[in-house]
Amino acid sequence: MADRPNPGISQDTLADLGEWELIRRLGAFAPPGQFADDGALLPATGGRTLVVNTDVLVEGLHFSDATTAAVDVGWRATAANLSDLAAMGCTAVVGITVALVAPAATPWPWVEGVYGGIKEALEAYGGVLLGGDCSGGCQRLLAITALGTLATQNPGPAPVPTSGAIRRGDGLPGDLLVSTGPHGLSRLGLALLQGAIPPSLDPSLEERAIQAHRRPRPRFDAVRALIASRPAPIRWRVGGCDSSDGLAAAAAAIGASSGCAALLNRDSLPLDPAMAGLSQAEEWCLGGGEDFELVLALEPAWAEALIAALPGTTWIGVLVAGEAGALGWSDGAPWGPGAGGSAETNGYSHFSS
Repeated sequence: MADRPNPGISQDTLADLGEWELIRRLGAFAPPGQFADDGALLPATGGRTLVVNTDVLVEGLHFSDATTAAVDVGWRATAANLSDLAAMGCTAVVGITVALVAPAATPWPWVEGVYGGIKEALEAYGGVLLGGDCSGGCQRLLAITALGTLATQNPGPAPVPTSGAIRRGDGLPGDLLVSTGPHGLSRLGLALLQGAIPPSLDPSLEERAIQAHRRPRPRFDAVRALIASRPAPIRWRVGGCDSSDGLAAAAAAIGASSGCAALLNRDSLPLDPAMAGLSQAEEWCLGGGEDFELVLALEPAWAEALIAALPGTTWIGVLVAGEAGALGWSDGAPWGPGAGGSAETNGYSHFSS
């Protein structure tokens, strides 16, 4: 007799659950709050906290030979993990481990190129290749675990941290949302590499877009500027994450974890000015993904200080009391089809069919 579904057990698929619900359920197997951010915090010696993050890049989903050379696969895989360290407030990289899965017929020059790109990224941002594992498989896959540190200095009998972790859930109503750089360039670069857009744009824009897609930058410089720009009376409290899944998804994630709604400013979206004439500009800015900028929720005085200190940083919205994770426009327009609510606008979905 064929096995029948147990009516007492959920038959949801990963596509039904989506990434965020899957992470929430997996969190039940870890200490409370361990899955709430871009990485896990572990106490270490010397007044520092160790941050650990793991990310996976899968051929056909995150890279392909048609758009990404092997050396750029290695760079992007490393930069994506280091971006999560920056999104947690790290200022230094300890190192990474790499697990490689590949079919037996994979040419050695491809593997050599990937590890060359990994080495280039580590030389640029710090840390070393600590080790890893290799296995045969049906498709190429890279699983990287990155380790970094954030410094917490607590001088005096009444300690006031000069820096600390950035957490998605540390936002409050009234916080300003800021972006550390433009969005949509990586998605434009992918479209150019796929031939979906004729190469008739401004050559400098095309170059920036392709570079943004192939060689993203983890924003450790933004974390250092954040620390340096904190007004003295303000205690350390920063809500935030990176925008690897899209700007709108980042704002929604901060709002959901902080118990707030997020209102975005349509007239100040962080677009490269040269993209303004593209019909997809707003959609790709909000949901193109893989821009790897930081999206932060800060007290207004701190947000203004960071904007003044870090070129390219812009005010994009505000957290307000409301449904946790809900998105809207600051001018009162609804968040829906034709107003910023398309599937791509809402960000990358890891388990969509």
